[in-house]
Amino acid sequence: MVQSLGYLKELPSQTAGPYVHIGCTPNFSGIEGVYDTDLGSGPLYNDKTKGERITVRGHVFDGAQTPLKDALIEIWQADADGFYNSPSETRGTADPNFFGWARCPGDMATGEFVFETIKPGRVPFNDGRLMAPHITFWIVARGINIGLQTRMYFGDEEEANAQDPVLARIEHKVRVPTLIAEREGDTYTFNIRLQGADETVFFDI
Repeated sequence: MVQSLGYLKELPSQTAGPYVHIGCTPNFSGIEGVYDTDLGSGPLYNDKTKGERITVRGHVFDGAQTPLKDALIEIWQADADGFYNSPSETRGTADPNFFGWARCPGDMATGEFVFETIKPGRVPFNDGRLMAPHITFWIVARGINIGLQTRMYFGDEEEANAQDPVLARIEHKVRVPTLIAEREGDTYTFNIRLQGADETVFFDI
């Protein structure tokens, strides 16, 4: 018997709750023996990975400009040549020594997150125009009903940023700097603000 398409409906979204770290990063939570290491932890590269090694660090701030201490952040990015480590990548072959995805809980004392990765290459927009190098972020924490999506662009890529078709679609240009990470040495600082005057631009993906 064929059931109607409306029989199984999407359930309402719920916040991540206090157990998101237990489920996603058990070793970080002090629960050992589930995995040797937490999925997505550690550098996104090994000693054979092509590209410039960089560090990305920052905090997730609430509306009172207080760092969240229970945020969980995931990143997804292209390799140094602009290819994704994904079965759906059809433009070329991604670097097999670059993982492309990582997960990091914020430090429980300071809220800081840190990723050891490489600087990504440029990827084409759906109309063929090249986007500026960027890293996609997904943020979840207690009180967030649906994981938030945003991007981090690089402050030392001014020309590419000026040509980026996604940044060009942001109506209020004064908010574009909320997506730009500034560089010091090999470290980029990218702070995510959930509310307030400097609220980060989030994307409906």
